[in-house]
Amino acid sequence: MKELVEILAKALVDQPEQVTVDLVERERTIIVELRVAPEDMGKVIGKQGRIAKAIRTVVKAAALRQKKKVMVEII
Repeated sequence: MKELVEILAKALVDQPEQVTVDLVERERTIIVELRVAPEDMGKVIGKQGRIAKAIRTVVKAAALRQKKKVMVEII
């Protein structure tokens, strides 16, 4: 999960070295915290949040195998 978000985010931004992904696991949920450089925030979110929504959709599809709810937070 972590690697998937990291690969997607690094492909979108101008400063891939500043991309960090942390996982916070709870009983039934996994929170994926994505941090990027302030200048790249718009590229990760996209117009009207379309890219962020697409990232969340891909991650949720990958999480179906683990039978856990996954939330992606862009910080």
